[in-house]
Amino acid sequence: MGDDVPLAALFGLLATLLVLSAFFSGSETALMSLNRYQLRHKAREGHRGAMLAESLLQRPDRLIGLILLGNNLVNFSAASLVAIIALKLGGEPAVALGTLLLTLVVLIFSEAAPKTLAALHPEKLAFPASFVYYPLLKITYPIVWLTNAASNGVLFLVGVRQGGTELQALTREELRTLVYEAGSRISNRYREMLISILDLEKVTVDDVMVPHNEIVGIDLDDGDEEVQRIISQSEHTRLPVYRDNIDNIIGILHLRKLANIATQTIDHDALMRVLDEPYFVPEGTSLSNQLVQFQRRRQRIAFVVDEYGDIQGIVTLEDILEEIVGEFTTGPGDDEDVIRESANAWLVDASANIRELNRSQNWQLPTDGPKTINGLIVERLETIPAPRTCLKISGYPIEIVESDDTRIRTVRIGLRLPEPAAIEG
Repeated sequence: MGDDVPLAALFGLLATLLVLSAFFSGSETALMSLNRYQLRHKAREGHRGAMLAESLLQRPDRLIGLILLGNNLVNFSAASLVAIIALKLGGEPAVALGTLLLTLVVLIFSEAAPKTLAALHPEKLAFPASFVYYPLLKITYPIVWLTNAASNGVLFLVGVRQGGTELQALTREELRTLVYEAGSRISNRYREMLISILDLEKVTVDDVMVPHNEIVGIDLDDGDEEVQRIISQSEHTRLPVYRDNIDNIIGILHLRKLANIATQTIDHDALMRVLDEPYFVPEGTSLSNQLVQFQRRRQRIAFVVDEYGDIQGIVTLEDILEEIVGEFTTGPGDDEDVIRESANAWLVDASANIRELNRSQNWQLPTDGPKTINGLIVERLETIPAPRTCLKISGYPIEIVESDDTRIRTVRIGLRLPEPAAIEG
């Protein structure tokens, strides 16, 4: 039969088979390289090619069976055709040379090149190929089914079970990577907000609370004039009300409720009638959980207590929101805890929160231990250092400027120094 067919027709048929082989190889790589989340998004938007590709990938064993069936069919046919051409051109000695040449051509033009192109631009190849594979799978379904049944049977015998093809949930770190890899598709501000939301699970109420010694509230043991002064000068709309000290908390005063008090003089009895019940949360509660609890309880302020029930501080809904969107009222240049002394040094209030300093000054002080500069230094030195004491933490030179018998008050922090390289022996 080969003797009756012109060489030009045989070469034309061979070229067609090689093109088909390249199509099967490239489209397989393209379909398997598709980002499943982007594919699902496009499919939900109504993209026809994406919808067909997603349907095919729901049963990848059938798709792979179809592609392998087509690819092997054209490759074996091409090999047979090369043998016929070689016999016509040079006899039996030319068959071995033809086989070698076919191997190189298939490897370069039907495997490596199309697969590389498909890996670089998967959607451009996968979506058009889906229009071919979808009806082709319907036509060849019996053959593909028999092939898959045999291959799945072999896998079953060696202990491999076919799993589901549903999208696996991404971990928090994988989501962080996706956000960072989004590049210019997401603005820097939105990217930081998304990262902050993902980090809410890592941050606890201890990290953002107003500490015990900085809580501003109303002491019922004070006189009426002092109570009125605190209310008139308050920068907050909600104030804790207690007796003697904050651990004897009685309730929360919402200043808006004072409008319902008819008298001009605000006495203790009037305050007691408009107080809200205090809400307590254990220290170590993650911000993500606390945000949910605030929503469920319709609360905006909570007292953080330790294992003994002592109040450690106050956390508010605004504190959690600021972790996501940043400070509402201050910017990096308005931090009252930090004063730029020179180009290379800052005077810092030792009671300043480390996480807030890192955020406002773009520093990298450790946050996995104490929450304040004072606590961090005392933990490292295991004593309250005298003024002019110097140390280095995470590459930052720190000098104690002012301290007393109970705590460090002011420190000087310099630019971060590079860590010395390890000396290899």
